[in-house]
Amino acid sequence: MPGLRYLPRRVFLSTATRVLAWLLCLLSVGGPGSVYADESPLSSARPFRVGERLTYDITFLNISAGTAVMEVGSGDATGDHPSGKFITTAVSSPKVTRFFPVDNRVESLTDLTTLLPEHMTFRRREGKKKEDIEYVFHRKDNTVSATRGGVTELIPIPADTQDLISCLYYVRSLLPLKQGASQALTVYHDKKIRQVEVRVEKIEMLDGPWGNLETAQVLVIMPFQGIFLNQGNIRVWFTTDERRIPLRMKAKVVIGSIVADLVNGIPEVTHSK
Repeated sequence: MPGLRYLPRRVFLSTATRVLAWLLCLLSVGGPGSVYADESPLSSARPFRVGERLTYDITFLNISAGTAVMEVGSGDATGDHPSGKFITTAVSSPKVTRFFPVDNRVESLTDLTTLLPEHMTFRRREGKKKEDIEYVFHRKDNTVSATRGGVTELIPIPADTQDLISCLYYVRSLLPLKQGASQALTVYHDKKIRQVEVRVEKIEMLDGPWGNLETAQVLVIMPFQGIFLNQGNIRVWFTTDERRIPLRMKAKVVIGSIVADLVNGIPEVTHSK
């Protein structure tokens, strides 16, 4: 694989899958920001539904690095509000698996009325690293029980805190897809409460396996700069129809870009009037 021999092994896929994980999480909203007055923050109509399954091809330097799948499943029938289970998996391609296998799975049980997470598990398998992470959100107390490496900590959090996966579905329901719109989000991940800004840069037509569709290009301003990320920022292209499907996610790195393109589960687009 030309060009890859000079990169540390972890850059090739671990960086790609972690960027994708942040992609799925940090394109979100909540808290202060410029919300348009005619937009209802939590409309009863959701752009996603149980049974939705979106498959993405992850490429790095135009080489297939792996596959990610995002699914919406049924949640817990108990509790005051209906819930759903958001499931995201990321696995390495056969070529990459030879030197750095990745097989990650994240599940987030989320209240479908408030779109706030209740319980998240992260089964992380990257190379020789094997780790299981669990977050239990206590909304009445504004705390989260975070278990990692067999150790559980109780951590205070803001009331609107999202997790690694629930935030994507939150933004699909809330962010006004209008040029110039911007919002902020609070995300708890990896023992830290992170503040992330999201901004709609422009509306444009985008070509890909889905054909040619109108999209909103959204800039996700990351709260840090990674070792391999030039700016720490990610761009996501959402369809502007009622489904608000993320078609493409892209992050520039020191060498090239990491891109996740939707290749399966492309819906029929119906634009709202």
